[in-house]
Amino acid sequence: MSKKKSQGGIIYSTNPNYQPQVENEDTETLPPEKQQLKIWLDKKQRKGKIVTLITDFVGSIDDLKELEKALKNHCGSGGSSKDGEILIQGDHREKILLFLNGKGYNAKKAGG
Repeated sequence: MSKKKSQGGIIYSTNPNYQPQVENEDTETLPPEKQQLKIWLDKKQRKGKIVTLITDFVGSIDDLKELEKALKNHCGSGGSSKDGEILIQGDHREKILLFLNGKGYNAKKAGG
């Protein structure tokens, strides 16, 4: 089964002039030095498994996927990305922080 994309949560409108808003999929990617990435360690709603979560990426989906692939290769681990977040399986905060800072990103650990 394929999943359908959400259209903003509106199912029905009584407004006769209603026009659905189309989200811009081609968001312009900020240069690495202007990105403010946060690196979290997370295990909520993941059945106790630990993941490293990189948040606050601003840019296109293609650029997010490219960064995800580079991080997965660098850490030697699996992962995924969507909605401006990258998940890397396992605790790789130090590796990811050094990698991102080496690439020119403004990244820092978050969440105590």
